[in-house]
Amino acid sequence: MAETLVSPGVLARENDQSFVTQQPISVGAAIVGPTVKGPVEIPTLVRSYSDYQNRFGTSFTSGSDTYSYFTSIAAQNYFANGGETLLVARTVSGSAGWGYANAYISGSNTSGSLWIETIDKGLIFNNADAISGTVSTWKARNFVGNQGALTSGSVDNIRWQVVSRNVSTGTFDLLVRRGDDTATAPTVLETWTNLSMDPKSSNYVARVIGDQTLTYDSTENYIKVSGSYPNQSRYIRIKQVVSPTPDYFDNAGNAKAIYTGSIPVNGTGSYGGCFATGTGDILPDATTSYGVGRYYDRISSANTQGLKAGDYTNMLNLLANQDDYKFNALYTPGLYYADYSAPIITAINNTQGRGDSIYVTDLVAYNTSITNTTTQANNLNSSYAATYWPWVQVRDTSTSKNVWVPASTMIAGVYAYNDSVSEPWFAPAGINRGGLSTVISAERKLSQGNRDTLYAANVNPIATFPGTGVVVYGQKTTQRRASALDRINVRRLLIALKSYISQVAQNLVFEQNTIATRNNFLAQVNPYLESVQQRQGLYAFKVVMDDSNNTPDVIDRNQLIGQIYLQPTKTAEFIYLDFNILPTGATFPA
Repeated sequence: MAETLVSPGVLARENDQSFVTQQPISVGAAIVGPTVKGPVEIPTLVRSYSDYQNRFGTSFTSGSDTYSYFTSIAAQNYFANGGETLLVARTVSGSAGWGYANAYISGSNTSGSLWIETIDKGLIFNNADAISGTVSTWKARNFVGNQGALTSGSVDNIRWQVVSRNVSTGTFDLLVRRGDDTATAPTVLETWTNLSMDPKSSNYVARVIGDQTLTYDSTENYIKVSGSYPNQSRYIRIKQVVSPTPDYFDNAGNAKAIYTGSIPVNGTGSYGGCFATGTGDILPDATTSYGVGRYYDRISSANTQGLKAGDYTNMLNLLANQDDYKFNALYTPGLYYADYSAPIITAINNTQGRGDSIYVTDLVAYNTSITNTTTQANNLNSSYAATYWPWVQVRDTSTSKNVWVPASTMIAGVYAYNDSVSEPWFAPAGINRGGLSTVISAERKLSQGNRDTLYAANVNPIATFPGTGVVVYGQKTTQRRASALDRINVRRLLIALKSYISQVAQNLVFEQNTIATRNNFLAQVNPYLESVQQRQGLYAFKVVMDDSNNTPDVIDRNQLIGQIYLQPTKTAEFIYLDFNILPTGATFPA
């Protein structure tokens, strides 16, 4: 249809302005730190606290006491306050020396059948005994009584069971059971049915369960994948099919006698063989290469939860890759600037490089003065970082103890609650959105003068008010220069806008550089910014992507340029109320 009139007539044109604004991809927080179990140095997404518990555990017993990591306390608080997704990057000490626990499943022949191993590393999975002291063969010899309980079985490790062995079909079922269950009351975590040892079969055991090993490559800073089949199980992978059965049936459709003995026999067992140069287990009463592990308010320059600064480097560098890992806030509870400046500087630099998240850090250890706290704060200067003080006491639900934790442990929950009841561009502070309802008390009650001193140094105070409780009472970034970006709500507004608009622009790469492409961009971005404005994120905005900034020279360089002008809304942090006392008979001003 013609778009212009040459001779007299009427031209009816359509302008479709009914585009449904695509919502940005939902991303949550990322946390780097030690956990009880879980994939080592493999960032893993969890979507609920129960998911976190199953994947990474919560507490561990050492000696006569029970402990938990800041990572677990932060995760529990985050999901309890409306958090939706959490990317967990587990750090350990001496990770290069860790091993996987494995189990050897026998067939009816003498050559064995199947070798499986845990996806996670750590001595916690050693719930079997070595036969004759060898490490190549393990057997669940530590059963207790007639109930089939494992001596070292726990909620945090697993066991296996083969059922439904069928020689005529060459198949069997494999169950993954929780380590602390019994024969009379089994807790089945996964069930894999109709498995085959025939590598040509669609139900080949390695193909169905998976056989890939993921390891972090520090030289190239990426996750290296080895193995042929993606892991479908959350707990195990096939280490080796010792006795495969290719072409299990003969031409008459009968099972070949040479293969029938390779089918795993019915039975149950456990895992062992996690031997390495370092155990990787961080216990508070055990002497490691870092000395005695320190937890809660006892973390110090000697170690923090059994770790040192360098143990965080790999995961901080890996999470700098924004193409593979999406999140809008990063936390490392357990690190504080005074003694762990190197990894914190790395985290800030990487966060600035990503440009799509904010990093929340701590400054000092427990029982530090305000003067020392502000002195440490003066070393930071970035709109992509924020810090809070003092420490707070909380109830650790996994150990039923009241413990002291650094402020960043709780801030993930504050941000999550803020976003669930309002928007990221609202201030995550104040009585309405900054309340710390699960905090028992702050390390110290701050006076107005204390809060002034902290805020002047860009440290967000955690205040205590009678009848209200403990509240986050500041929302500054660590940026020293006064601008809109010295406030967290504005930085998080920019993060949200850049994230969405970048998603839109990504779909235009390699498209024709024409008016139609530009209009496609504007048709998606303008309605979204209008919705942000309606939701009190912007006073005004303007998007320019036309011939004025896409000249022929720009187009010839294969570039498409868009300019976005924003007026972010500001928060009312300083409220002045003038009470004017007037004499009797005076009139009030109009």
